[in-house]
Amino acid sequence: MSLMIRTTNLVFYNSCLTSTTAKYVSQLAGIQPRGLLHTSSSLMNEEKEHRQSLEIKQLKDYMMHHEIYSEKELQNVTTTHKKLKSWHDRVAYAAVRTLRLVFDTFTGYLHGPTMAKLGYQNPSMTEEQWLRRFIFLETVAGVPGMVGGMTRHMKSLRTMRRDYGWIHTLLSEAENERMHLLTFLELRQPGWIFRSFVLLGQGVFFNAFFLSYLLSPKTCHRFVGFLEEEAVVTYTRCLKDLDAGKLPAWTNLPAPTIARNYWKLSDKAMLRDVLLAIRADEATHRQVNHKLADVGPNAPNPFLVEENQIPPPPSLDEQRTIDTANKN
Repeated sequence: MSLMIRTTNLVFYNSCLTSTTAKYVSQLAGIQPRGLLHTSSSLMNEEKEHRQSLEIKQLKDYMMHHEIYSEKELQNVTTTHKKLKSWHDRVAYAAVRTLRLVFDTFTGYLHGPTMAKLGYQNPSMTEEQWLRRFIFLETVAGVPGMVGGMTRHMKSLRTMRRDYGWIHTLLSEAENERMHLLTFLELRQPGWIFRSFVLLGQGVFFNAFFLSYLLSPKTCHRFVGFLEEEAVVTYTRCLKDLDAGKLPAWTNLPAPTIARNYWKLSDKAMLRDVLLAIRADEATHRQVNHKLADVGPNAPNPFLVEENQIPPPPSLDEQRTIDTANKN
């Protein structure tokens, strides 16, 4: 009997203890999810606020200096070609012609006269073909400025000497070309095959240009000058096709938001206005790199300006300086 009473008391004690413990555990279980929910909500709110702050920052102009063009300046861009004088010029021009042949083959680019010779009637490229060419071209065009700026930066550190203004100009050029690419990506997203070729082309071109820049910066800047000449020709031909009604999908296509913000275009700007601005950028890069090749890598940057001073884009007369001749 005594044993039964002790057993009953023990069971009762255990049941009470278990009930109390279970209640405590239950309370903890109730507190923990609420705590986690509170923490999760706080993190979500912080993430939302951070995302909103980023959107606000993106509305501000955080880019490096780049030209903003007037309507007259946009219309005054012409195609030019620098006369070949030295072996640097000949090597650079031969390299550009070779590279252009590769680009034309890969992107399926054939301008009117060439297609007419092949027997095509009313030759023109479609919007998709133009975009394919522009995107591939801009993935390569952004390389020289970055390589040049990086190389001169490392040289300045290595030699413990000033660079005299080249680095900023070259990095600004690289960013400008990247903005061209980001603009066109608003119109089309390439597939993995295209991206694979971009990766391959970038790997080859980056290293080749880097080694070439170490050997002869003068030749490399002349190369970029000739490359930008070809870019101006390409965008000019595209604009002619657009004005001729051969690209109907682009006739009334509004300018992407990223382009309107970058070039300070009006809210009613169309894609044609974007192409004009990009062509003007290429004409500026053409002028800058030809001039950098003329002065040589050891001279101060001839385009140095005060921080608050905006250099005007090249005028018609300036485009014909440094011995340029209009292309036919």
